[in-house]
Amino acid sequence: MPKLSATAPFIHDGAEVTRSTFGAYCEVGKGARVLNSEFMDYAYCDQYADIANTTLGKFANIAAFTRIGPTDHPYKNASLHHFLYRSSYYWDDAEDDPAFFAARSARRSIIGHDTWIGHGAIIKPEVTIGNGAIVASGAVVTKNVAPYMIVAGVPAVPLRARYPDGIAERMEALAWWDWSHAALKRALADFRALPAEAFLEKYE
Repeated sequence: MPKLSATAPFIHDGAEVTRSTFGAYCEVGKGARVLNSEFMDYAYCDQYADIANTTLGKFANIAAFTRIGPTDHPYKNASLHHFLYRSSYYWDDAEDDPAFFAARSARRSIIGHDTWIGHGAIIKPEVTIGNGAIVASGAVVTKNVAPYMIVAGVPAVPLRARYPDGIAERMEALAWWDWSHAALKRALADFRALPAEAFLEKYE
């Protein structure tokens, strides 16, 4: 098992990373594809995740075979096919369409801090997943998800809040994801052992 680094992401074999940036202690799983995205500190994706035009918050947990920010096709045109915008693939004297790629890149998905995106979930472009939220395996998320909400289904709908009333707001105020690496280590035993409310009572 790799030991993660504060200075460079751990990129597993077969992963493709293009125009993307990484904070400290990040990891990209085997065979994953990451395009035009930002991984903030401690964010990671498991094997064969496909992430495009996305910002992953600190401590984002992205399971295997997820798709975040899937790119789209020009469905209002006469054809859907990518010969419209990847034209250089087909003709020596044709250029690709830079305006199409710029518009596609601008449709960013935002995944908040301490989130969990389950196996095989799909997060559409321009969707924001709030801090602390959970997206169930296989869900297709087409709308924003409130912080600390658990969603599931196709399309995804809220199931329940992750915490009882008042706990989410207190967790947001504590913002432990901004703690130093050393402070996280000092609190490790409490992260492991204490329920959320007891953790808050100790560290608020």
